[in-house]
Order: sequence, then structure tokens, then C-alpha cells
Amino acid sequence: QVQLVESGGGSVQSGGSLTLSCTASRDSYCMAWFRQAPGKERETVAIIYGYGLTTLTDSVKGRFTISRDNAKNMLYLQINSLKPGDTAMYYCAAKASINCDSSSYDYWGQGTQVTVSP
Repeated sequence: QVQLVESGGGSVQSGGSLTLSCTASRDSYCMAWFRQAPGKERETVAIIYGYGLTTLTDSVKGRFTISRDNAKNMLYLQINSLKPGDTAMYYCAAKASINCDSSSYDYWGQGTQVTVSP
């Protein structure tokens, strides 16, 4: 069992920045950030493998950076140049599999809200 706790969300103006953090109770090989806006399906934002390989969804490339600190069991999402379309609940997720695709994540945090005003 892995407990995940997100922090760092908030309300910012368009063009602003935030850093989301996720504290994990133990390390997991695959970790990811997802987001879900009201009335929309959950979307994969970024995935990071245990050795550091990352993937980002096209809409956030060049603006978002996912990183992890394995020694501290921490996951981060640096968000720059925020847009109103980034408004969503952001979730940290983890799974033990070595297949770090966007499916079948076993463990989820409670989410942290990001709201971007024009």
C-alpha cells in the first residue's frame, strides 16, 4: 500500500507558475500526475519512470516539468505559463509495474486544485 498526499495547488493568474508536490509513503517505480476538470474526463499530464525517463502530454510540453526525488519519496510538477485551460484537480498516482503507461495506476492521492484566472 502506498499513501500519496499532494500539495501546492492554488489560484493564480494566467501566465503564473506553481509547483505541485506529492509525498509518498514509499517509493514506486512509476509515478504520474493526472488532472480532471469539471465535466471532463481525467487526463494524463505527465509520467516519470523510476530511473527518470519522463513523458508529457502534448498540451503541457514546454510548460510543465515532472521530476522526482527517490531518496525522499517525493514527486513534483513544475507548472509554468499557466493557462485557464489548465484549471483542474491535479492528482498524484503511483504503481509498482515497470510498464509506466497511463493505465492501471493503483494508488492515488486526494488531489490538489489548480485554478487559473484570465
